[in-house]
Amino acid sequence: MKADPNSPETRPGAAEIREARARNPKMRERDLAHSLDVTEAELVASFVGHGVKRIAPRFDDLFPGLQGVGEVMALTRNESAVHEKIGPFEKFVNGKRAALMLGEQIDTRMFPASWVHGFAVEKSDGKDVRRSLQFFDAHGEAVQKIHARPDTDRAAWDRLVETLLLDDQTPDRLPEVTEAEPFVRKRPVDGAEAQLRERWQAMSDPHQFHGMLRDLDLDRISAFELAGDDWAWPLDRGAVPALLRLAASESIPIMCFVGNRGCIQIHSGAVATVMDKGPWINVMDPTFHLHLRTDHIHEVWAVRKPADVGHVTSVEAYDSDGRQIIQFFGVRGEGNRERSDWRGLAENLPKLDRAIQLGAAE
Repeated sequence: MKADPNSPETRPGAAEIREARARNPKMRERDLAHSLDVTEAELVASFVGHGVKRIAPRFDDLFPGLQGVGEVMALTRNESAVHEKIGPFEKFVNGKRAALMLGEQIDTRMFPASWVHGFAVEKSDGKDVRRSLQFFDAHGEAVQKIHARPDTDRAAWDRLVETLLLDDQTPDRLPEVTEAEPFVRKRPVDGAEAQLRERWQAMSDPHQFHGMLRDLDLDRISAFELAGDDWAWPLDRGAVPALLRLAASESIPIMCFVGNRGCIQIHSGAVATVMDKGPWINVMDPTFHLHLRTDHIHEVWAVRKPADVGHVTSVEAYDSDGRQIIQFFGVRGEGNRERSDWRGLAENLPKLDRAIQLGAAE
């Protein structure tokens, strides 16, 4: 968000937003919101009473209800990557700080504190009506969108919407949003390098990595810079497109993670159709679509983390502020060693000289 949310007189109202939408019917919601200097949540909310209804993002009702609607498309994105999975919601595991949706196709990690604004959207598209459930954080940024498909159970969808409806359906009232805190790199303090390497080597599960960073008050890239080539090394910015093309050509199953404050969405399996379009590289497979802005990639790192058996290798891309855009692993079952074909792919991606990389970062 660019405008001051505390100065409503500088921001367009709901009617003005709808007028702008009418003038730009083909523009993507995110792009239109940016052009109007409003958040995407405000753009969607401006249509309450015009095909949009406010709903509560209550996990206890939302995800069990979604398990009954059949095939949908779940979309999770950040500024640089869009991750779409097509299939049913299967097994929901709730939690206060984090919840899981586990399934062959839709696999997510959700953080309920960031699911603040919800809307059920119906939008005419010629003779058809496109239906979606859209959820946004306190800053008005999308955390996840769930789109109905031709095979979605329409009656179950409508029942779920009815269950989630809020009493307040007042039109022309935009949600209150707050300015997001800027992402700030956490630079290491004296002595952090030795502590980091000791803690890193002592890990027995990759999921312990986040706790280690929290304890040492480090961001991911700072940790990679300190860890040394045994654990992390910088790659050429073209490594991610190369990874996708190699995985497709050699049929190597991968895990692809894209996330934001409220949701991380995961693809596990092979990729087949990889295409370029302008700055985007795209995967367009039957149940998985990925759209990645390669011009947003500023740093790429290959990373090793100790696991229950041996270690696992990830490839991670970051933007110019140090925020993670996308992360890849090889598909691996618990108790199994990392696949040799994935490890070989990751370890042979084009490397950068660490001294040159660190000099550029400074």
